[in-house]
Amino acid sequence: MDIKSRLQILTGDIFGGINSAIVALPQALAFGVATGFGAAAGIWGAIILCLTAGLLGSKIPMISGPTGPMTIVVASVAAALGYDMTAVIVVIMFAAIIQLIFSLTSISDIVKYVPYPVISGFMNGVGILIILLQLNPLIGYPSVSDTFEGITSFVLNLQTINMPAFGLGLLTLLIVFGIPKKINKYLPSQIVALILCTIISIKLGLDVPKISEISVGFPKIAVPVFNLSKLSEYLPFALTLAIVLSAESMLTGLVADSLTKSRHNPKTLLFSQGLGNVACALTGSLCGTAATMRTVAALNTGATTKFAAVVNPVILCLLLFKFSGFVAEIPLAVLAGILIKIGYDIIDVKLLKVIKFAPKDDLYVLVLVFLLTVFYNLIFAVGAGITLAALLYAKRVADKANIVQKSVYDRDIMKLEKILETDYKHKIRVVHITGQFFFGSATQMISKFEDVLGTKCIIINYEADDLLDISAIFALEDIIVRLKSQHIKILLVIKNEQVLNQLSQHSIISQTGEENVFYDEIKAIEHAKSSLKQIAKNRKKLNGN
Repeated sequence: MDIKSRLQILTGDIFGGINSAIVALPQALAFGVATGFGAAAGIWGAIILCLTAGLLGSKIPMISGPTGPMTIVVASVAAALGYDMTAVIVVIMFAAIIQLIFSLTSISDIVKYVPYPVISGFMNGVGILIILLQLNPLIGYPSVSDTFEGITSFVLNLQTINMPAFGLGLLTLLIVFGIPKKINKYLPSQIVALILCTIISIKLGLDVPKISEISVGFPKIAVPVFNLSKLSEYLPFALTLAIVLSAESMLTGLVADSLTKSRHNPKTLLFSQGLGNVACALTGSLCGTAATMRTVAALNTGATTKFAAVVNPVILCLLLFKFSGFVAEIPLAVLAGILIKIGYDIIDVKLLKVIKFAPKDDLYVLVLVFLLTVFYNLIFAVGAGITLAALLYAKRVADKANIVQKSVYDRDIMKLEKILETDYKHKIRVVHITGQFFFGSATQMISKFEDVLGTKCIIINYEADDLLDISAIFALEDIIVRLKSQHIKILLVIKNEQVLNQLSQHSIISQTGEENVFYDEIKAIEHAKSSLKQIAKNRKKLNGN
């Protein structure tokens, strides 16, 4: 690699680290305050975890730190333990150790089989929960960790709103929701709101709740001390936290893989995150995960190596030491506005747009997980959702279980496919999706399409009569997007009219084009051959000219 290429990579990593740090600063402050640990613990958690996981993790630039779902869990644990932060630190330490144990097993593979409605219900629940719990700080009152208590106290507090705090909160919401995405990509709206609203508060001398104190000194290392008699009480909380930390990190890893067209090692990711959270517990800092928003910010700014994850904490350190006085003046209503935007961003808008077309079974699972997440317990919600999804799937399979005689697949077509692959040197490929294409097989199916180099046209033949669930529909959409990004023509062979209608409702057919959908495979093959011949003719004409 020449010097110019190395400089380009280095520049991309530096700017990626800076941009992700700008995104991380207001979030880390807000998450630290929301959990009860304080703003300093949020910032130091982002610094320590990102640096540790960045140095020890995969080559992909993965930016780590406190996140929304993790914040809700830690805040719930703190409330359950009577805001004994020493006890919460012990829980974080146990959770980190459990993460390290996870990294030595194949637990990372299990995430593939979690149904999409469970993930969506959980994320929607977390998003709404964050919003509800920030309503009181938005009008100048302390945050409440319990959903019901938070709603009732908010209604009572509306009678005596702190108007300056509420005004700053509204201005924050206006900025974070109003700045266009094109501008937000280069100048994060959250940092704009944080700086502008804090300056207004300082200049006008507004009497509003603020961060007030923030420690700029390096945190001291201290081994958490716990009572063995409390082990049975702490372990369920630790397991809950470890699952959320691990699941969110692995989901961020999948997003990073999709953007970089590469593949990370899930075990290495969990191991580095576990060690990073151990370091956070030893320093009394807030734990965290690989953060999707910050990782995407780094990648979109040009980061290509894990050096970006080293630049990020260095920038955060500089900001903390240089502007600690300014940070102490940040109004809590501003942080509440930022958290409300984060909660909104967590909500699964993609599913909500097509929810009216979703099968009833998927809706039952989504609603159950959503309600349990918001009003009861996060991990119980996920467990209940997976159980319900499995039971409903088992019922669907049982209802359709009967003995049916089917003729052997047409041998002439099988021969035709083999000849096709040989004659066209794999430029045309036929892929059969047999059996039930559901949430258990959807992610596996995506991996089948990763090695299609040299292919110009793919014929996807869905032979089953079963309708697709939401996971399968989104997986098929992902397959089509990936193939189109590689300039591969996609033809669909759909023999079931109900499946065809379902794909039309979810705009899958519009992505391939109705002219590229066939009932018969042979017609699809003939169309593919004609397309390739036409492309070849067009190229000859261009070369001739």
